[in-house]
Formats: sequence, C-alpha cells, structure tokens
Amino acid sequence: MIELIIAVVGMPGAGKGLVADEMARSLKCPIIRMGDVIRHEARRRGLEPTDRNLGRIMLEMRRRFGPAAVAERCLGKLATLRAPVVVVDGIRSYHEVEAFKRSARHVVLVAVFASTGRRFERLYGRERADDPKTWEAFRARDERELGVGLGSAMAMADYMVLNEGEPGDTRGMVAGLVRKIRTAFGLPDGPDADE
Repeated sequence: MIELIIAVVGMPGAGKGLVADEMARSLKCPIIRMGDVIRHEARRRGLEPTDRNLGRIMLEMRRRFGPAAVAERCLGKLATLRAPVVVVDGIRSYHEVEAFKRSARHVVLVAVFASTGRRFERLYGRERADDPKTWEAFRARDERELGVGLGSAMAMADYMVLNEGEPGDTRGMVAGLVRKIRTAFGLPDGPDADE
C-alpha cells in the first residue's frame, strides 16, 4: 500500500500541472495525471483531443461508471508503483479522493486557486488542442468542471496554493508546502527541504 497520495485539484488554468510537477520533483516520486485517462480514451476511439470531445468522454464515463470512474481507472496504475509517495494531478470530485483512499494510508488534497481572468489568460496562451479559444468556451468548460464536483473537492482541500503570479513564485510556495507535508507525515527530508 502507498503511504501517501498527494491529490491536486483546481479549475482549468489554475496551475495544477505546475504544482503537481514541482511536488513530484521535490519529493522524487511518480505522478499520475488523471487527464491522461480521458486523452487515452479519446485516442482509443479515434477522436481528436478537443475540449468538446474530452469533455464529452469525461461526462460519459462518470454517467456510465459513477463519479469516481476516472480515479478507478487510475487505481490499476497505482497498484504497479513501488513508491511510498505518489502525486495525482487532476482531481475533479471528492468521490475520486475517496477512491484513492483505498490505495493509500493517507491522502491529502491540495487545491490550486487562480482568478478567472488569470486562468483564461493562461489557457488561451497555452494553445493546447483542448484549450478554449473564446471566453464563452472557457466559461462553459468551467461550468462542466464544477458540475462534476470540482468545487466541492476544492472546498474539502487540506492545503491551498494561491497561484496568481509567475512560475517562480509558485515554485517557492510549493517548496514551503512540501516542507509542511514532510513534517506532517514524517517523510525524510530531501534535497529541496531547505529551499
């Protein structure tokens, strides 16, 4: 059984990926990206990874297999990992957190927050195939994400990162958060412990 899963939740464009990457790097642990489950399913179906297609698949999986469907698919990968700590990027509901609790002694939830305008700016500039190109598409994506329970998961978070600034600022906040988590769970200090 995994000792600790650090689950990262946040609205699109909040910076979940940056926070998850920094935590995994700092703790020298593997990372699982829940969105990869959806992207894999789109490839399996021969669909382009657009926001519309990925959103439809995400909603369909949850309707057919329950609100923790994506987390359930990640549990198989977790079972193959030989690491005491794992970071999971992309929580969408508290049901998913509960599913991960079956595979770890402890699960902590880290919420990443950023303002609506800052999130839109990031997504628009990122130019990924599934990123919204208009304000209306951005708002529709937010509503879809909130509709599956993302807001409730954020409200239940154990830790919070406010990610309004530049990546360097965020990395500094994450380093402090990693120190707190190391202390709280008795994890050994790593090379980044004193940053």
